[in-house]
Amino acid sequence: MSFLSNKYFKFGVAVALYLLWVIWVWNAWLLIGIPILFDIYITKKVNWTPWKKREGKNSAVVEWIDALIFAVIAVTLINTFFFQNYKIPTGSMEKTLLIGDHLYVSKLKFGPKIPNTPLSFPFTQHTLPLTKGTKSYLEWIQWPYKRLAGFHTVKNDDIVVFNFPEGDTVVVEEQTQSYYAKIRDYAKMYESQDLNQQKEPKSASSYLELGRQYILNQSTITVRPVDRRDNYIKRCVATPGDTLEIRNGHIYINSKPQKDIAKVQFSYNVITDGATINPLLLEKMGIYKDECIKYNDMQNAYQIYLTTENLKKLKQIPGILSINENFVPKGEYQDHIFPHNPKYTWNADNYGPLVMPKKGVTVHLNMDNISIYQRIICPYEGNTFEIKGNTIWINGKPATSYTFKMDYYFMMGDNRHNSADSRFWGFVPEDHIVGAPKFVWLSLDKEKSFPANIRWKRFFTWADK
Repeated sequence: MSFLSNKYFKFGVAVALYLLWVIWVWNAWLLIGIPILFDIYITKKVNWTPWKKREGKNSAVVEWIDALIFAVIAVTLINTFFFQNYKIPTGSMEKTLLIGDHLYVSKLKFGPKIPNTPLSFPFTQHTLPLTKGTKSYLEWIQWPYKRLAGFHTVKNDDIVVFNFPEGDTVVVEEQTQSYYAKIRDYAKMYESQDLNQQKEPKSASSYLELGRQYILNQSTITVRPVDRRDNYIKRCVATPGDTLEIRNGHIYINSKPQKDIAKVQFSYNVITDGATINPLLLEKMGIYKDECIKYNDMQNAYQIYLTTENLKKLKQIPGILSINENFVPKGEYQDHIFPHNPKYTWNADNYGPLVMPKKGVTVHLNMDNISIYQRIICPYEGNTFEIKGNTIWINGKPATSYTFKMDYYFMMGDNRHNSADSRFWGFVPEDHIVGAPKFVWLSLDKEKSFPANIRWKRFFTWADK
């Protein structure tokens, strides 16, 4: 077995593995690495680890630094091309995935993306530790979108980790809120002021501009490339070319009901006969304290988020007078619902029909439907966009149609009444797809202290069901 220590054998193995990686990435510029490997294994002319001596024994500190550098490089490559950890921060996927679940997220299933910004501080998404707004990445080099070959494409009902589409522009002081939602909120405020003061109403675009200017004057704004936007996790309910419709909270794809998702939950109004719902009972059902809100002391009325299974259990409890679904009626317009246009009288429970954009498909554009496609045309696919009067201009030319350059998906949380998802901000472009969660490797209950907070039964359970 002495050949295993032969420098030419080691060089051959290293080159073979490196060439496989170059073919996978499909970038001929990376072939420049082969002469470097030749020097590392054969000629040894250059010291590629200048922090340590090439001959003789190094100090313990130097060896520790060397091991740390190797670990950082190895973990960075693993996180970029194979898998990364993701922690569930909110309840949007309850009870399929729980707050405090730590997930192994595979990037190989859908194919890893080449980073748009490869120069960054290790193990950070967009902001340096201990700072509020200092970018953790350098923008000297920005690569275009490229996805390597994966094992599958995104299918209906897959659980997917993706970059937040509205995270291209962020208010540094309030990073958990959507910049665009804040603009709409301030636009609504200005419109209400004009109505209260009986002033001549302005156009919708004028109010949006007032909201935008207010935020720009009051806040610090930062812009982020796709790979540096916050990671979200939702279920893909519609894929490119699908027609999505939501009827009383239930999803229909191409006029057919979505398959049953066992742990989907909705909000219900629960009225008791005066009895207080036992919190220990709710704990046994896996219902958090903030998922059971008593909103009327006089009537003993609660708002509770329930799965179908928990709904059946709650109905059997003595003292429960009524349980009613908390759905918004069809035709009741909610202005915070995409595409934020009163011509589409949609809400979170009654939505669509809406066709998912598909690469290569051409759509007719007009003043009625442009609110659906505006973000696709401009920030997602990099065109210039402007509306002059009743004419749409794309890349400086009048346009009556547009051909999509990418595929688009519709993502929704399983906690249907407590999830900020595509119903609020629209489509997820294919270049925002990060990976697929495979299993839970750690789970901690937010409402308990150590060690009672460890959910042992969730360890190494599948996360993609």
